[in-house]
Amino acid sequence: MEQISRSIRSSASERLVRFVGYGFIGAFALACVMPFVLVLGTSLTSERSIQSNGFNFWPKDFTVFAYRIVFENPKLVIGAYFVTIALTVLGTAIGLFLVAMTGYALQRPDFPYRNRISFYIYFTTLFSGGLVPFYLLMTQYLSLKNNYLSVLLPGLLTPFLIIMMKAFVQSIPHAITESAKIDGAGDFTIFRRLILPMTTPALATIGLFIALGYWNEWYNAMLFLTSDVEYRPLQLFLYNVITRADFIRNSSAASNVPLRDMPLESMKMATAIVATGPVILFYPFVQRYFIKGLTVGAVKG
Repeated sequence: MEQISRSIRSSASERLVRFVGYGFIGAFALACVMPFVLVLGTSLTSERSIQSNGFNFWPKDFTVFAYRIVFENPKLVIGAYFVTIALTVLGTAIGLFLVAMTGYALQRPDFPYRNRISFYIYFTTLFSGGLVPFYLLMTQYLSLKNNYLSVLLPGLLTPFLIIMMKAFVQSIPHAITESAKIDGAGDFTIFRRLILPMTTPALATIGLFIALGYWNEWYNAMLFLTSDVEYRPLQLFLYNVITRADFIRNSSAASNVPLRDMPLESMKMATAIVATGPVILFYPFVQRYFIKGLTVGAVKG
């Protein structure tokens, strides 16, 4: 009887712990979803309702006027999506390959210059040449003005991601590399057939960082892609839409012709939905690799 009562108390306490844990996780998940719901609801609310009632989760005065303005020229929107997707796919593939090779080479004990190169990479995280030398390099020396390479090249190698990749590859025993070399495998064969399959979590994590960087890129595009380029990246296109709407509203206010119906606030929310929607749909596919990639190698024993 005592054993039965003990098992009953144990199962009751276990159910209580699960109930509290699930409740806390559910509340935390709801808190993460609520801002996105607020942005979505505001993007479907008229400007007059926002000015009168503020932001609401559920649109009181439903309208899609903000989305109509954003998609006023579907050709430009589709072109902006195409440019951003192309830059993201190419940049992620090339950048991930370069970061993986660099991190693998820097952790090899038989690479004589690994410490010097690692210090050089780390040094660039503390100091940089500045905006003017960077602009002159891209426009005067490399002649990449109005060229998509000016947006693609700067994001291929990131010091933080190289350091992360190096730390992850260090968790792989070097004996694997040595045994493959004894069997006659070359360095690139070892990297391609042994190291890459064992670093899938790190590759997914770093690939997500690189992809988000290219997807959210607008600053380099603003510097190097002028109006002569027909299709510019999505973030810069949406930024220009908001800027033009703000300019029209301020100009009308200065001329004593108020435009209360210009959906400036709802347009900001609509552009946020347009920009983040594909990323939210893509993230669940790499979430498990992302979490594992951040935790593996963090604690060594």
